[in-house]
Amino acid sequence: MLINNKVKAFVPIKDQTKAKMYYQNLLGLNLLSEDPFGLEFDLDCSVLRLNMVESHQPAPYTVLGWNVGDIYAEMTELEERGILFEQFNMQNQDGRGVWDAPDGTKVAWFKDPFGNILSLDQKK
Repeated sequence: MLINNKVKAFVPIKDQTKAKMYYQNLLGLNLLSEDPFGLEFDLDCSVLRLNMVESHQPAPYTVLGWNVGDIYAEMTELEERGILFEQFNMQNQDGRGVWDAPDGTKVAWFKDPFGNILSLDQKK
């Protein structure tokens, strides 16, 4: 059954060197493999595959996110590594970019070098 197997998430990239630097060095992910078509990173219970593409128009929504225990602590660590969090014109988003969802979940967004929207969320 699929439930007994790791999920593999796919994110498009246009430059492997830039992607490797960002995902490995800035986000701190462990590189599993690399080939001419992309990179694979270990996400503990899943795998992230960054696929090389010739053309890429970033989606206007989140393509990859992490559930975290303390969103502000994670943000601080990422900001210290040079990650910038997005500010959107929406209610309930604080000065650091954290949005309070109606159910109490806190969400913050940032972009990779290719414009892919990534997120952190902390459940209530």
